[in-house]
Amino acid sequence: MRCLVVVPTYNERENIADLVARVLEQGEIFDLLIVDDNSPDGTGVVADTLARHSSRVRVLHRAGRMGLGTAYVAGFQYGLATGYDYLFEMDADFSHDPTYLLLFLQKMREGYDVVIGSRNIKGGGVRNWPLIRRLLSRGGSLYAKTILGLVVTDATGGFKCFNRGVLGQIDLQSVESNGYSFQIELNYRCQQMGFRIGEIPIIFTDRVKGGSKMSRRIVIEAVTMVWKLKMEQLLGRQSPNGQRKRADAEPARLDRS
Repeated sequence: MRCLVVVPTYNERENIADLVARVLEQGEIFDLLIVDDNSPDGTGVVADTLARHSSRVRVLHRAGRMGLGTAYVAGFQYGLATGYDYLFEMDADFSHDPTYLLLFLQKMREGYDVVIGSRNIKGGGVRNWPLIRRLLSRGGSLYAKTILGLVVTDATGGFKCFNRGVLGQIDLQSVESNGYSFQIELNYRCQQMGFRIGEIPIIFTDRVKGGSKMSRRIVIEAVTMVWKLKMEQLLGRQSPNGQRKRADAEPARLDRS
């Protein structure tokens, strides 16, 4: 079993070395791909040094700040092309604790196609976030769930594990979101295609080093993308680009633990 943890970076020099060490400590089955958008602070240089010292670390350099969504798509495409069985998405700022990686796999072994780390189920939560960020996160998740009928409890969460078969069937090039709405759109695509989705509780801790990438533009993109997906739904498209749902798909449901 081979697992690839995809970590997009932009100005994460203060965090990346410690994060790589923590991910690799979780077991030999985990490799890590850093997708760096030509960080002005030299994150890419640090990442290259880490890769030279470990064959389990890879670095994908991009020309500039191209966005979270395209970074994950590039990472997923790399993972599919190089034969990984499970692909993770994870933040670079320690908001996502690497010790959860093995718990994701335990849940996947129960037969799930996708497992989401949820802040909104029993055992999950958020630490060190101001009230406005808590309201934005909860409100954004409720907004997306209500309009799109999503079954997940944490529609905007970015700590996830995918079976390679899921990402192989989704047309990644058709994913339009490039900010945090990428998480909403990917949840929607997975649900529309009938994949079995599970959740595990996680504690999300606000970053200690570096600055937040949240912006007004990202919020606006998320608000408008939800309605774009809703129009797609109303027009009767069962899955992205007219693809058919899985032949064995059941009505969407969510199992939590």
